[in-house]
Amino acid sequence: MSECSSCKSKDDCKSKGITSCETSIKVLPKYGNVKNIIGVISGKGGVGKSTITGIMATILRKKGFKVGVLDADITGPSMPRFFGINAERSIITPIDENIVKFQPVETESGIKVMSMNLITQLEDQPVIWRGPVITGVLNQMYTNTEWGDLDYLLIDMPPGTGDVALTVMQDFPIKEMIIVSTPQDMVSMIVKKMVIMAGKLGIPIKGVVENMAYIICTGCDKKLRVFSKKSAEEHAEYLGIPLIGELPIDLEFTAALEDGKAEEYVLDNPLYLLIFEGLY
Repeated sequence: MSECSSCKSKDDCKSKGITSCETSIKVLPKYGNVKNIIGVISGKGGVGKSTITGIMATILRKKGFKVGVLDADITGPSMPRFFGINAERSIITPIDENIVKFQPVETESGIKVMSMNLITQLEDQPVIWRGPVITGVLNQMYTNTEWGDLDYLLIDMPPGTGDVALTVMQDFPIKEMIIVSTPQDMVSMIVKKMVIMAGKLGIPIKGVVENMAYIICTGCDKKLRVFSKKSAEEHAEYLGIPLIGELPIDLEFTAALEDGKAEEYVLDNPLYLLIFEGLY
């Protein structure tokens, strides 16, 4: 048995003078109880990762679950826009000289959202920080947000295999990951890096959602694959993970997002319900 097997946290190990803990102790939120944490990630930006996170959160809430969303893309946050709460701001309460507590903003359906764009004065204000500062702020947003009791916390992660992804995978008790991709060989190659990274860190992958897989022809009602002739199944086979489903380029969904009505659109769309309602 390792000397740190009795530690309750990494800080507990440090207080006992143990500098290298061999157990897989994970960081837990201080203000709430979260049953399941699901990471949503992609290999590169612009593939619709935040949109998939929002769709999943909306459908989980529809099923009666208590749901939270942590926007971990600190430099490119977009979850407030999805839920139409970008004009809202989180209430920040000082705990001591260096620590604050965050109050998440709730959507109309009751989804609790925490994002950097709910903290900055203006949503288009850039965050110009180096990696260690970004991961430090993310840790605070995760641990010091008043989540309450949640059945699911979805983490919308930044693209790639950088500092934030590594922090979330190593330090947070992730149950499993959802991968988001698009039907292009170049994108699949980059996503494959993420799949391999998750495997090395022992994080299970539920499967891949192939976004922007096709567009419906308005004249003939056929699926037109504009990015690749390969099927979603072929891309999933290359990645070595199950295919959750494929989604089209949907201009009506884009319009709903711009109007802050994405939740309503998702719940009225049979395709999204078909793909995601049985996921959890």
